[in-house]
Amino acid sequence: MRARTRLSDELGSAARIKSRANRLSVHSALTSALERLKQYTRLPPNGLALFCGTVAPDGGKERKMCFDFEPFRPISTSVYHCDARFKTEPLRALLSDDKTFGFVVMDGNGCLFGKLSGNSQTVLHRFSVNLPKKHGRGGQSALRFARLREEKRHNYIRKCAEAAVAHFITSDRPNVCGLVLAGSASLKTELAGSDLFDLRLKKIVVATVDVSYGGTNGFNQAIELAAEALGDVKLLEEKKLLSEYYGVIARDGNVCFGVADTMLALQMGAVGKLIVHEDLDIHRVVLNSAADDSETRYLNPSQFADPQSFVDKETGAELETMEQSALVEYLAENHKTFGCDSLNFVNDSSHEGAQFVAGFGGIGGILRWAVDFQEPLDAEAADDNRDDSEEEIDLDFLDFM
Repeated sequence: MRARTRLSDELGSAARIKSRANRLSVHSALTSALERLKQYTRLPPNGLALFCGTVAPDGGKERKMCFDFEPFRPISTSVYHCDARFKTEPLRALLSDDKTFGFVVMDGNGCLFGKLSGNSQTVLHRFSVNLPKKHGRGGQSALRFARLREEKRHNYIRKCAEAAVAHFITSDRPNVCGLVLAGSASLKTELAGSDLFDLRLKKIVVATVDVSYGGTNGFNQAIELAAEALGDVKLLEEKKLLSEYYGVIARDGNVCFGVADTMLALQMGAVGKLIVHEDLDIHRVVLNSAADDSETRYLNPSQFADPQSFVDKETGAELETMEQSALVEYLAENHKTFGCDSLNFVNDSSHEGAQFVAGFGGIGGILRWAVDFQEPLDAEAADDNRDDSEEEIDLDFLDFM
C-alpha cells in the first residue's frame, strides 16, 4: 500500500524535528498509524480515514488516540496532515450534500452513464458505437445510405434510452435526484425529445449541456458546466419548502418558530416538518438543578460568557453541566424520537432562507395540529376570573329582575 511507504518516509523525516516533545509525539503517532495499517490487506471500497495523535482534554491527562474507519461514502482525496489538530475537512465535505445526480454523456463514438454524489463521481457503464458519417457519395444510392444512417442513429438512441432506464430507475422510481444530458451535436436533444426516453427520467432532467469530448473527459466537463444547475436543484427545494411554510402561516398559522416554541412542539409530537438553519449557533445544555433534577437550557455563544446562564434562578446556586451539544446535532440524531416526518436543513443564500433566519430565528416547523403557545393561567388567576364572571352574571340578573 502506498500509504505505508509514505508514512515510512515521514517517519524518517520526523527524526530531524528539533523539539524533543514534538519529535516523540510525531514518532509515536506515525508508528501507531503504521501498525494499524498492517491490519488491512487491501483498501476498503470507500477509502480509509486514520487519525493518530496525543490529545489532552481541558484539565485532563494526555492520552494517545488512534482510530480508523471506512467513510460511509467514497472519499476521492488522499491527504496526509501533521498538525496540532486533526484535519477533518475532507470528511466534512461528505456531509455537505448527499444528493445523487445522473449523467448521460453521448457522442458519435459512444455513450457513458455516470453518477455524481457530493465530490465523488462514478462511471456506471459505457459502450462504443460506430455511426456512419454524412457524405455526398452514392449517386442513386444516396437515399439508401441516408436511410441506413438514420436507422443506425435511431437504434443508438434507443439503446441509450434503454440503458438509462436500467441504470437510473430502481423499483419503478428514479434513483437519482436529477439527470444531466451531455453530448456533442444534436444527439442529446434527440434523446431528450424521443418517445423512447422514459417519461420518469424526462421529468428529472435538470440540464442539457454541450461538451467537446465524450467518455470520461466529457463526464468531467459536463460536471463543470452543470454545476450551477445542480446547485439550483437544492436551492429550489429549499424555496419550495419555505414557501409552503409561509403559506401555512398565511392560511391557518399552524407553525412554530423560535427555539422555545419549537422544542415545546417537538415534545408534544406536533411537528410534522422540522426546518433548521444549517449554521444555527445554539447549544443545548443540560444542567443539574438543586432539586436533583435536570434542567435544559438553549444558549447562544454570548450567553456562555455570562455566569448567570449557569445559575439557578430561584436559589442563585451554580448548576453543574451534565450534557452539552450543538442543537443542530441533537436534532439530527433525535428528531425521529419526537415523531417528525422529516428534518430539513436550509441556508440563508436565498431570499426566503434569509427571511427565515432573520425573522424566525432559523428554526421552526409545520405543525400537524394547532398548538397554543401562550402560558396558561395559574389556578389562582383562573379562580379570580371565574369569580368575576359569576359576579357579573348575578348583577345582570338582578338588573333584569
